[in-house]
Amino acid sequence: MNANKKLVLPIARRDHVQGPVNAPFSLVEYGDYQCPYCREAHSVIKELQEVMGKDLCFAYRNFPLTQIHPNAEHAAEAAEAAETQGHFWEMHDILFEHQNALEDEDLVEYADEAGLDSGRMMDEVLHGAYSGHIRLDLQSGEKNGVDGTPVFFINGLRYDGEPSAKALMAALTGQPA
Repeated sequence: MNANKKLVLPIARRDHVQGPVNAPFSLVEYGDYQCPYCREAHSVIKELQEVMGKDLCFAYRNFPLTQIHPNAEHAAEAAEAAETQGHFWEMHDILFEHQNALEDEDLVEYADEAGLDSGRMMDEVLHGAYSGHIRLDLQSGEKNGVDGTPVFFINGLRYDGEPSAKALMAALTGQPA
């Protein structure tokens, strides 16, 4: 862990959170739905959540790298639109599971799969209805020195180690890997 890099914006109501906010351990990810490393991290986080249960609070923040991932911003918008319909985490999982197909027509299909009003979602995506929320995530990431994805903060401190389940578990709990 890098003790110099403390999370500037702690987990808050505006974040997408799984697990109790007051859990003994917290993990914040700045991620990009089109980033292959974030997809790998997605399965690692699922494993950590299964093992740690209610002892882990996981928060996801958008950090679309639009210069190298042209569909990342619309994917983030789709996830945010899904949030307003009560299905953020379903869309979040679908986007990572289908990372190689994130064109707008794919997003409509995923919205239907998640039980969303796909017409409403695409209207919001195309009009950038959640660009403000995404911009705040980007700005908080930039203040924290995020310049790629995924970037993790464990218990409020930046983690620059290996993103494996074993290494993250050790960093979270303070136990040897």
